[in-house]
Amino acid sequence: MLRDRLTSAAFGAGWGLVCRLPESWARSLFRLGADIAWRRQGTGVQVLEGNLARVLRDGPGERGFAAVDNGELRALSREVMRSYGRYYLETFTLQAIPLERVRDGMHVNQANVDVALKHMKNGRGVIFALPHMGDFEQAGLWVNQAGAGSFTTVAERLEPEAVFQRFLAFRESLGMEVLPTTGGSHPFGVMARRLREGKLVCIVADRDLSDTGVEVDFFGEKALMPGGPAALAVQTKAALMPVSCWFEGETEWGAHVHDEIPVPEAGTRAEKVAAMTQAMTTAFEQAIREHPQDWHMLQKVFLNDLDPERLERSRRRAAVRETS
Repeated sequence: MLRDRLTSAAFGAGWGLVCRLPESWARSLFRLGADIAWRRQGTGVQVLEGNLARVLRDGPGERGFAAVDNGELRALSREVMRSYGRYYLETFTLQAIPLERVRDGMHVNQANVDVALKHMKNGRGVIFALPHMGDFEQAGLWVNQAGAGSFTTVAERLEPEAVFQRFLAFRESLGMEVLPTTGGSHPFGVMARRLREGKLVCIVADRDLSDTGVEVDFFGEKALMPGGPAALAVQTKAALMPVSCWFEGETEWGAHVHDEIPVPEAGTRAEKVAAMTQAMTTAFEQAIREHPQDWHMLQKVFLNDLDPERLERSRRRAAVRETS
């Protein structure tokens, strides 16, 4: 299709040309692109603003979204689109950024990083569960350099295929083992093996892709989150540690490794997964409240926004899990 070829060509130009531009030019170019997308207010931006409205309001309330100031919401969504543009800019230019700049520019709570590294040194796997915040590619490169070595992650199979293959090659060049959500070995089984080997698994986990999500409380509403990170922790006894990322200034980054979410002592497997997924979501909520401008969620996550048929499929599968 012509659209697929144009998309592939655009991404190819991004990786091949952007890193050759002066940094100030590239930043201005991507900022302009973000502002144009924001002004057009297409479907993605509309969904983004629906998600951000939950962040801005104090609680569900009877007035719902009417309680959110539209000017404040639009200003925040513009900042998010600019942050999202920076994420893509850094994705295209990461190959040209010196490792010293990544190492020195990343501000992390080192104590919990050391805890995770100690777990892996002692043969216990670690699961880093992240929301779509900041530049998690940079964070992945940083943690690789910090001593974690190669780690395993999951990537949604994008369309067109050529774009997915470019992202696959890019992430593998950073020292990641990338498992596609479809079209390959079952990701859960591969990740479980890696965790039993005492390795690190990183999962972006604030949007369910499989219709097998867990219903959680998120900003005063019900939302659907993937239960995979918690299920892996229950099955393999790996340490589940949420991680949040954000931007600081124009050339630095922040990341926070949250405390481990322990496996509950009592309850069925499904109940344990649900409790841990809620704890993970609560950690995400805290991080998003602190850095809402860096939450790049242009897809639907709240139950009130989801297609009713998809929601019903998810609930049927959840009922099966409860009885299995």
